[in-house]
Amino acid sequence: MRRNKKDTDETIHKLREVARHHFTQQGYADCSLEEIAKSAEVTRGAVYHHFGSKKGLFRAVLELVQSEVAQRLEEEAALSDDLWEQLYLGCRAFVTVATEPKNKRIMLVDGPAVLGWEEWRLLDEQQSMRLLHGQLELVQQHGYLKHIRLEAATHLLSGAMNEAALWLAQIPDAADAAEAMEDCLQTLRMLLNGIR
Repeated sequence: MRRNKKDTDETIHKLREVARHHFTQQGYADCSLEEIAKSAEVTRGAVYHHFGSKKGLFRAVLELVQSEVAQRLEEEAALSDDLWEQLYLGCRAFVTVATEPKNKRIMLVDGPAVLGWEEWRLLDEQQSMRLLHGQLELVQQHGYLKHIRLEAATHLLSGAMNEAALWLAQIPDAADAAEAMEDCLQTLRMLLNGIR
């Protein structure tokens, strides 16, 4: 019985990793379950059994990507002992990590298109927005934040960062993208200082 559970977990893990590669390289629309199953060395039936559909598999991959992004945000924020700097470092990490090639197509382009805005937003709320809200709450408790409603601040900052990441992800020239990233990060720091 334990071996079956381990085999199942390994199959699910492999399918998500293989699907992530395909979704990243080709995009959701141009991937087929047959290709993914073949690359993962499983049957198409196994994909349906574990994920229900191509959309279900994509959702699992997006959850994995968002979980990894959230982990990176926490790691980056932890580089400082200063609570306010942790807020900036976490926000900066979101913009930079979301636009990495392995994340941007799945998280920013196909995610909202495939799952729909509401479901995509809900997944974002459970990961990155949750961390942002928690850090804003912490800096407010320690007197670093002006008297503002945390829900409003969380949604405004999250929306701004998502939009910035979407914009950055669409800039084809690397030099232009690097310059735009620098501009975004400077503006982000100014925005945060505005609520300090």
